[in-house]
Amino acid sequence: MNIAILKEDIQMKKCTIVKNSKKEDNFIIELIKAIKRLNTENIQSKEVLKHVVQSFANYTERIWYKYSRVINITKQFKE
Repeated sequence: MNIAILKEDIQMKKCTIVKNSKKEDNFIIELIKAIKRLNTENIQSKEVLKHVVQSFANYTERIWYKYSRVINITKQFKE
């Protein structure tokens, strides 16, 4: 009998924002401002919609990395 053991990469780090922290508050405030800046009044084509969605994703990613921090995942890690 042969048992195949596949190598699997396990993520050892994670980005997070501490719940109920000042950074979480600032993240939410800045995200709300970014959403309000999106021009969603005149979406008449798929290309315009794609641009709006991509802008939202870019804003969210930039704000997330501004306020999140990288933590190591260990055997004792609890979320």
